[in-house]
Amino acid sequence: MLLFPVSQRAFMATPALAFRFIRRAAAFSSSASVKWEGGVSLVQGASRGIGLEFVKQLLERNDKGQVIATCRNPNGATGLLDLKNKFAERLDILQLDLTVESTIEASAKSIRERYGSLNLLINASGILSIPNVLQPETTLNKVEKSSLMLAYEVNAVGPILMIKHMWPLLKVGGGIGTERDVAVVVSLSARVGSIGDNRLGGWHAYRASKTALNQLTKTVSVEFARKKDPVICILLHPGTVDTDLSRPFQRNVPEGKLFTKEFSVQKLLNIINNAKSHDNGKFFAWDGQEIPW
Repeated sequence: MLLFPVSQRAFMATPALAFRFIRRAAAFSSSASVKWEGGVSLVQGASRGIGLEFVKQLLERNDKGQVIATCRNPNGATGLLDLKNKFAERLDILQLDLTVESTIEASAKSIRERYGSLNLLINASGILSIPNVLQPETTLNKVEKSSLMLAYEVNAVGPILMIKHMWPLLKVGGGIGTERDVAVVVSLSARVGSIGDNRLGGWHAYRASKTALNQLTKTVSVEFARKKDPVICILLHPGTVDTDLSRPFQRNVPEGKLFTKEFSVQKLLNIINNAKSHDNGKFFAWDGQEIPW
């Protein structure tokens, strides 16, 4: 099967064109067939919190596997830079702003040129509150269009654009080099994004943006299954984790329900590493229990 749309007549009539065609096809085949032992993992939103902990545990769990970490300001990501000093040969750090699609495209190009494939994509970024900009709404009277749009852009649109641009790399990677039979796309959602589980109301922008993320991811998972791509999508609720995102809202968390980053990520990685094709499109809590949509 031809990889490039070259007619047979033109191909036979011009040896120079034939040579260029063969060379380009060989280069494509070479990059696509690279098998990275331990796989190639990408963590988006890796400068702090759960994202940084994912990078750390992916690197420390074994001595194989490449990890790519993205964030808006790599030079200011001290935690990532410390890991880079420790795992210089296995960790790459790329600049990526989830709200600027061109940076997502640039990262995909860089990964394609260096690795040729991906086996795991973790969308870890998310916003809940920003001082003087965004606060969870306790009543309908506090809902503002700007807050709804910002939460939607970061929590739903950005992760789906990540999947869109990394999709060709994930299809090539599949489960090659890992113990899984498929590549896995993970987006961090939240139980409050579940419509069926919503009994308290409030937090309109955050809830709705996570609900949108769930629906968009579910829709992508259906397409992947229909096209028989070796890729699955799952949504994960990490629990209430002691991070900057949750810190202003920890006062009413029941005893024993505030998790450390280390505990939560360990549980989430166990789910990821045991994911199978039949898990495509599912929404799991940190303990492996499915969450209603």
